[in-house]
Amino acid sequence: QVQLVESGGGLVQAGGSLRLSCAASGRTFSINAMGWFRQAPGKEREIVATISWSGGSISYAGFVKGRFTISRDNTKNAVYLQMNSLDSEDTAVYYCAASLRRSAYYGNEYDYWGQGTQVTVSS
Repeated sequence: QVQLVESGGGLVQAGGSLRLSCAASGRTFSINAMGWFRQAPGKEREIVATISWSGGSISYAGFVKGRFTISRDNTKNAVYLQMNSLDSEDTAVYYCAASLRRSAYYGNEYDYWGQGTQVTVSS
């Protein structure tokens, strides 16, 4: 089993920045791709960004538009999401996810999920 714990969420004004962190523990050697998802009130969960084990393959959802950066540090079993130029549309619970697959994009391709961290952007 793998446990994922997110941190770094909070309340920020529009135009501000936040850096989310996700720490993995347990059978971390089994983890390959990792990703960030989000779910806003009344909406379905959606992908934000994904990153391969090596970091050489990264993908972002269209709404990111160059504002977010995903990265990972395998020595610390951690993945990060730097979010800049936040707006109210980014308000959501953000989830970290880990996959046993080399690459994973859709939610059903991920095997482990964190509890989520709330990001609230005030306008």
